[in-house]
Amino acid sequence: MAFTGRAALLAALGALPVGIWEPSWTGILTVNAPLALACACDAALAAPVRRLGLTRSGDTSVRLGDTADVTLTVTNPSGRPLRAHLRDAWPPSSWESGTEVASSRHHVSVPAGERRRVTTRLRPTRRGDRQADRVTIRSYGPLGLFARQGNHKVPWSVRVLPPFTSRKHLPSKLARLRELDGRTSVLTRGEGTEFDSLREYVPGDDTRSIDWRATARRSTVAVRTWRPERDRHILLVLDTGRTSAGRVGDAPRLDASMDAALLLAALASRAGDRVDLLAYDRRVRALVQGRAAGEVLPSLVSAMAGLEPELVETDARGLAAIALRTAPRRSLIVLLTSLDAAPVEEGLLPVLSGLTQRHTVLVASVADPYIARMAKARGDAEAVYEAAAAAQAQTERQRTAEQLRRRGVTVVDAIPDDLAPALADAYLALKAAGRL
Repeated sequence: MAFTGRAALLAALGALPVGIWEPSWTGILTVNAPLALACACDAALAAPVRRLGLTRSGDTSVRLGDTADVTLTVTNPSGRPLRAHLRDAWPPSSWESGTEVASSRHHVSVPAGERRRVTTRLRPTRRGDRQADRVTIRSYGPLGLFARQGNHKVPWSVRVLPPFTSRKHLPSKLARLRELDGRTSVLTRGEGTEFDSLREYVPGDDTRSIDWRATARRSTVAVRTWRPERDRHILLVLDTGRTSAGRVGDAPRLDASMDAALLLAALASRAGDRVDLLAYDRRVRALVQGRAAGEVLPSLVSAMAGLEPELVETDARGLAAIALRTAPRRSLIVLLTSLDAAPVEEGLLPVLSGLTQRHTVLVASVADPYIARMAKARGDAEAVYEAAAAAQAQTERQRTAEQLRRRGVTVVDAIPDDLAPALADAYLALKAAGRL
């Protein structure tokens, strides 16, 4: 129970009687007796807070950058009307900076024996699970002189999923996939290893695709069409070690890797391939296996929601062992990791042969666009030194990528905005070449 600001103001004014005032408690109480009586009546008429019933409903998941609405139902079982201010507390990352007060505070008025709903709108700024904290309610009397205050625990959780911004590239990649799969009328053919059908020759077709036996039985030249193989296995491996914590722009490298993995998973599942996910540093952080095509993307998004970079060196030998156990048959292993020289040369290269002997390996890495801008800097001595440092970093990165290519690894190195479409293009090129 507490006096309100209005009561304090009236008390201050009431403590100054007209005429000569002698500071004595008896005088103050005498002058403030009407105020004390008004406060006592106000307290008696304020609805009790402890007896209120509170329940939640609403969204349980939201993509990063979108909004989620969580509804709080307040039930007033008492015989007095509830006039209250309510604060629905959530972690600070549940809102953009400066919007927490407007979003989490509500004025509620609930007649006796009725219920009312208030909605808190969240706009999270980080991935992961956001747990509701306590609900604080301050119940006022009809005069606003006295308030009862209490807290209620009303559990609720909202899972903040990766934003999947690269989904805008999916239609164009699916169109390219349909060309490879022979489902559209184009002047190119798929180069997969599964024979599809015969059709009439059109100018621009590869003459090597002409089926001479079929041509001899008909009056037109017939060509073979092929389609990429289906039901291939793809294992997406996210390196969640310390190198994934490096920030490129406004987000860690891990976020760009996850976005690229989601686009590739969406494309590969549409192509009829099976997609699994492994997130690893020194132990398994996430593992998604055996999902049907329609369940792949939701399962991957949910598994990635809680992933955070770990500030430890990735155990490359353990990663390779887990990957081999997860993919016992020939597969495409897509390793989303760093191209920094030390982790690759000391960690990945010694165990790479065990992967390339049994699988097709693709390494995808997030490049820093700031390095490219530094390399072009000129104008003063400091800019020239920065350009030299950037050029050295780029040369070292290219040398590391070339070491991987010499061992039969396909390498994709691109800035965050370009990594997802570049990885999808590399997958389509492997499929067109019949390497899957």
